[in-house]
Amino acid sequence: MRVFTTLPQEDLRVVAAAAREIEADGYDGVVSTENKHDPFLALAIAGTVTERIELHNAVAIAFARSPMAVAEVGWDLAGATGGRFVVGLGSQVRAHNERRFSVPWSPPAPRMREYVQALRAIWRCWQTGERLSYEGQHYRFSLMTPNFTPEPIAAPSPAIMIAAVGPAMLKVAGEECNGVKLHGFCTRRYIEETVMPRLVAGLVKAGRGRANFEISGGGFLATGPDDAAVARMFEWVRQRVAFYGSTPAYYPVLATHGLEDLGHKLNAMARQGQWGEMAKEVPDDVTHLFAAVGRWDEITKAIDERFGGLVDAINARANPGAPGHLPRELIQDIRRLRCPFNGFVTA
Repeated sequence: MRVFTTLPQEDLRVVAAAAREIEADGYDGVVSTENKHDPFLALAIAGTVTERIELHNAVAIAFARSPMAVAEVGWDLAGATGGRFVVGLGSQVRAHNERRFSVPWSPPAPRMREYVQALRAIWRCWQTGERLSYEGQHYRFSLMTPNFTPEPIAAPSPAIMIAAVGPAMLKVAGEECNGVKLHGFCTRRYIEETVMPRLVAGLVKAGRGRANFEISGGGFLATGPDDAAVARMFEWVRQRVAFYGSTPAYYPVLATHGLEDLGHKLNAMARQGQWGEMAKEVPDDVTHLFAAVGRWDEITKAIDERFGGLVDAINARANPGAPGHLPRELIQDIRRLRCPFNGFVTA
């Protein structure tokens, strides 16, 4: 199983040192987010000071950017890092698209399918000289003159992963992408019953194998060196479950466990601005559904029970506010857990 951790983004001056430490500790890669900061800048710095770790967006908000803009930054990062950059894209929900990014909204899955196809068409043009000609309902690209064509890179084009929760986006991931970034708001049962059948069907339709398709995430970790640290992380997970559980787009996960009423109650509280009270409505047993829980000496077994056989990669530090990283020995123990993924193929 591959182990990633979150790259600091709040101060670009600390990124280089953090990236070197992460690589030395034995992590497989780093992820950046688009919460409060740009999702590409920190990865660019990390890529220039490391040699081995992969660099993932988890995720960049797709529809706020033209595919051409993402193609350019992806091309530069892949070329500068020997192909270690992986584009991670997410649709975000309608309110954030319209009110935070001020971009039009349309059904996200068909638009994301075209987005991924357009990226690949642009990269083929740049690498092979093939005429740029992509015509979709949402995106059209047909102009690429020599003055605006970047040089070919001595690396494969970036792998593309998308965030997916619902059936339609999972279908796009399986049919079009190199992997999927599952939301932390997932349970093992939801992954088994809802996620995997749709991903496998998509891979079969596309004629691709599971070994070259990475499934990342799908839950949280609540761990630390002692019981007190685990308890603090468990409460953080409870808050995350309450926050995401209040969003109707995530109700299908709750429905898998007959918890629709909890989602409606959390949504009503969110509408009333009761953010500080919502976590109290999430019982311990529900919180456990969304996380592997245990001290450092227990967590490898808990990860295997929670994610094993389904998930190929986990983020050991989904909470950027948590102090420190996992011990090197623990990282290696987790990496010994078997998973189906055997590497990206993007040629």
